[in-house]
Amino acid sequence: MSTRSRAARSKQPVVEPTLSCHYLEEPKLQFADGREHVDPKIGILRYGPKTQSDGSRHPASVRVGFIGTASSVESAQKWLEESSRGYAGDEKHPEFPGFMGDRGFFSSLSYDSQWISQITQSEVADLQNPRLKRDRFDNLLSLIDGKLNTLSGKDFRRNMSSSAFRRNCTSSGGLLSSKTKRLELFIATSIALSKRLPCATEFRRKFSASGRRSGKMLTTIRKLRGTSITGLYFKAGGFPWGPLGLTPDSCYLGVSFFRPLGSKSRTVQSALIQAFDHHGQGLVLRGPDFEWDQDKEGTPAPHLSTELAHQLVDLALEQYGREMDRPPQRVVIHKTSRFWDAEKEGFESAIKKRVRRYDLVALSYQNAIRLMPQSNYPPLRGTRFSIGDLDFLYTTGFISELGQFHSLHVPSPLQIADHIGSDTSREQILREVLILTKLNWNSARLGGSLPITLRFSRLVGNILKELPEGTQPLTNYKFYM
Repeated sequence: MSTRSRAARSKQPVVEPTLSCHYLEEPKLQFADGREHVDPKIGILRYGPKTQSDGSRHPASVRVGFIGTASSVESAQKWLEESSRGYAGDEKHPEFPGFMGDRGFFSSLSYDSQWISQITQSEVADLQNPRLKRDRFDNLLSLIDGKLNTLSGKDFRRNMSSSAFRRNCTSSGGLLSSKTKRLELFIATSIALSKRLPCATEFRRKFSASGRRSGKMLTTIRKLRGTSITGLYFKAGGFPWGPLGLTPDSCYLGVSFFRPLGSKSRTVQSALIQAFDHHGQGLVLRGPDFEWDQDKEGTPAPHLSTELAHQLVDLALEQYGREMDRPPQRVVIHKTSRFWDAEKEGFESAIKKRVRRYDLVALSYQNAIRLMPQSNYPPLRGTRFSIGDLDFLYTTGFISELGQFHSLHVPSPLQIADHIGSDTSREQILREVLILTKLNWNSARLGGSLPITLRFSRLVGNILKELPEGTQPLTNYKFYM
């Protein structure tokens, strides 16, 4: 290159990317009688759950049964009764109104000695006999599963499902009646063995998977306050709150992956898709297994071929139409990795057979780019900023409407790594993401970092991978909370 050419190039102006920043207001939620608030806890306290006035969905009563030793059943019931009465608030925390017929969720807990399956001292001794922790683990799981099945077989004139509960070393299951609109919650208290379980998380996961095989609904609840009560109410058929601002007749799909347990090849992956409508009703579907060699492909994040991407979305939209009694008018697909060309082709071809409007959105975790406010407060949740054609959104941060910060970590924004489709503005896409972070009915927290389409993908994957090959998983989202 000549000296003149180099000089001419050095004089060319450097184009710096522009930075723009603005704020998306905190989305409101809908509660009883159409009343609104941004905070689930305050909304429930002031107005009651969204479906309180809907007799077809509102569960007015919850029957509670127990599985455990005599002492553990007694302490569990005492703790449940105390917690369901509610707790006073303070300057930093709103009052928890409890789970009572005249306040809070306007539903009550009921008990009966027939709904208790006691674990005897001889059974406890038998559990302690095996030398290996793994054997004690398997025997405990089998014992509690058998006790739950015994209770499930009693004639309570109901359809079978269940819900799980854990406090320290406890698990549970419950039963939902479509006729009585009441949820039966069976609390299976794990035995305090002389040596701890090898993995309490694995125990809950395997117990949950056994519930999926038998048609029971299982989950994990750590505290019987706002967190577990909202999940309990949702499993019983009600909606604690509802979203406002989602595009009507839109189907929101979240695509993720997990590796099935027991697979002979470490390269086998299975696809998982979670679907939600604009009311928040959800489905969970397991897609096809496929080979993914991260060494060969150069990335640990799995990607679908054109054929598999088409098959997965086709499965989701077909099931969505059956479950929701209507086809969607718009489809939004969320992933945490960028869309490869083959995936994009497969997703688009499957969508266009049924729907004209669609958006493919990749939401990536990142911490390389953050805002540094001049104040002493973290960035506001709902802050959107753009650097050139790159978009970022804070889904955690300081909540201006409440004057509070609801996180223990320095917030990082999500990056919108891909947006394919021109039917929806980028601002509307981001508003929908912010709304979907507030649809975790297993928690009374204001919001999470990821939308509900992706938030529970790891949890659901851990449950589905315990199911034997060929087992058809239940599709209703509440079975996995």
